[in-house]
Amino acid sequence: MKILEDYKIIPNDITIYETAFTHSSYANEHKLADDYERLEFVGDAVIDLILSEYLYKNEHFEEGAMTKQRANYVCEQALYQYALDLNLQDYLRLGKGEDTSGGKYKKAILADVFEAFVGAIYLDKGLEVTRDFIYKTVIPFITNNEGFFIDYKSLLQEAIAPTQRMLDYELTDEQGPAHDKVFTISVKINGIVCG
Repeated sequence: MKILEDYKIIPNDITIYETAFTHSSYANEHKLADDYERLEFVGDAVIDLILSEYLYKNEHFEEGAMTKQRANYVCEQALYQYALDLNLQDYLRLGKGEDTSGGKYKKAILADVFEAFVGAIYLDKGLEVTRDFIYKTVIPFITNNEGFFIDYKSLLQEAIAPTQRMLDYELTDEQGPAHDKVFTISVKINGIVCG
């Protein structure tokens, strides 16, 4: 795989990287035992660890600020951008239906694949090689102070707190199946609906 060559990663087990790029639709169609979801779980934790370590060693923020900073670089939009920058869509194995519906460029899929790829590197090559990869692909976004995630709820709470006004959220509607609900929330300040 060119991506491995580009980052000078010599795989011990190439199949783990193939799994990292295998969507469940492809695995189902080809009767494969694994897809990228378990590797995604590992990659998520490893990215959190490496970014937490980096922020601790290189920034002098308090815990809450470090948590916000890390969230900015592990949110779906950020992971999606890393995947696009690396052209991970070129390695993705999708089932026919998912491929036809544009799955190669779906944000959720590419974000998951980036995590799965990191998980594969970690399990195959260990923490040092994974850290080196993250330092080359993710840390430049931090050093360039690029933003991905805006936590509007926290921004609103921080803006309201000094005014001593009462902020309240009220669920006004929910639609869709249990596994994919869409919620509508009213934001009230001192009992008045503001949004």
